[in-house]
Amino acid sequence: MVIQQLNSAPPAPAASRPYRKAHTGYGKQTVPAQGPSSAGAFALLPERERYIAGYVDQLPDGAAMDIKSLAKDLPLYGQMAIGTALRALAVAGHLRRVRCRVEGAGQCRWVTLTYWSRTAHDNEWWIARLAGEAAPAPERAPAPSVEPAVVPQQRTALTPTPPAPQEEPGAPSAVAAPSPAYLTLAELGRGEPRLALSAADCGALEPLAAAWFARGVSADYLTSALTAGLPERIGSPIGLVRRRLTDKMPPHLPTAPAPTQGGLPGTPVRGVLVECIDCGRPGPAEALPDGLCRPCATTHQSAESSGAAAPAEVERDVPALVASLRNLMRTP
Repeated sequence: MVIQQLNSAPPAPAASRPYRKAHTGYGKQTVPAQGPSSAGAFALLPERERYIAGYVDQLPDGAAMDIKSLAKDLPLYGQMAIGTALRALAVAGHLRRVRCRVEGAGQCRWVTLTYWSRTAHDNEWWIARLAGEAAPAPERAPAPSVEPAVVPQQRTALTPTPPAPQEEPGAPSAVAAPSPAYLTLAELGRGEPRLALSAADCGALEPLAAAWFARGVSADYLTSALTAGLPERIGSPIGLVRRRLTDKMPPHLPTAPAPTQGGLPGTPVRGVLVECIDCGRPGPAEALPDGLCRPCATTHQSAESSGAAAPAEVERDVPALVASLRNLMRTP
């Protein structure tokens, strides 16, 4: 009787439905120098990694690549399995999670991207590729403003200068507008009720949040860092937010002279830091081979070594186990 052998890995979901878009981070970014798409592109990967890689490869640029979104779209595997598979794909050379600092036009913001390659590459290729991402980007020249010519006499006649308002004695002074750090903390409770802060809490935590903004992060980045992976019950919102503001403080990048492109000053600059695919710790690409920081790489290597030694120990105990079973089966 002939039995047909089927592939153990189920096919990845077809790219026929809308995908989750990344809001402020973890968006997919396809890199060049990829081989053609084929059924055997990930044939050397294990079953789970082959299935998830086939799904990720079909996602368009800008699609959500965080663990929770992938676990919702791929019900065959949970969040822990998705995280383990992404770590294995990073070690295999298919992806790197990168934190980009984008500067230009007097603004600065952080964007977290997941660079994806259908073709596996080694660490040297990724280091060179990410170094190219840090190169200055061309800046578009501002469009010339068109304004009708108005002589000074006509401008004065058309737009008269209003008289300066006079404050009445005893009138209250204008209240200063809240800072971006205070507004971000005040908005936490609206998006996440477990982190509802009072006015006094926001005032107490404002200096810590302002330190984040001083290091170039945006309000969306700060909100994402404070609300990611919350426990089910939070006894002290101000205590949890203070702890995260302190422990997750982003690195301070030294203010270096902005490199110029073509001799023109003021060209936007992109700073690039690789994030550990496991713990999210940022660092230069050279310090995170295989997309893992040193502590995470050491931990997983130790786990793999202990897992490989377990079968040998079991095999050594098999004869003793069989002998004990035979003694139990003997009749007294």
